[in-house]
Amino acid sequence: MDLAEKLDAIEGIKMAKARYFRGIDTKDRDLLRSIFTDDVELDCRGAAIDPVTGHNFAPQTDEIIRGGDNAAYLASTSLTGVVSVHHASAPEIEITGPNTGSAIWPMVDRLRFGEGAPIKELIGYGHYFDTYERVGSTWRIKTMRLVRTRMDAVVW
Repeated sequence: MDLAEKLDAIEGIKMAKARYFRGIDTKDRDLLRSIFTDDVELDCRGAAIDPVTGHNFAPQTDEIIRGGDNAAYLASTSLTGVVSVHHASAPEIEITGPNTGSAIWPMVDRLRFGEGAPIKELIGYGHYFDTYERVGSTWRIKTMRLVRTRMDAVVW
């Protein structure tokens, strides 16, 4: 792989992750499906557990989600009624083969909950550990693991 091909692959991986964040925040199932491989695995186990109190704000995330259709459905519906904003920056991207890559993304997200929720807002920090696969000319997320390093809860 020459430098131009490698840089093109890196940009393709960045686009896939940007589309993932937009899909999550807009709850766009079709967009999410388009950036997951058919055999995707999403692992957010423990990512919603407050490290201080031990409270799990999203127990539904305690299972690995498998399959593109299932992942797109659950990812687009898991934040129903929640306004979310996800940001990632400064990825460490490695091209591991002609059609494969991996990345570590430092991230922060803000989740604003509706009336009646136990908290008003959750601000989370951590890292996404992803692998990617090129399908045709498009880079897609093959595996994703979210590990939080901190969570701040805003009470009502």
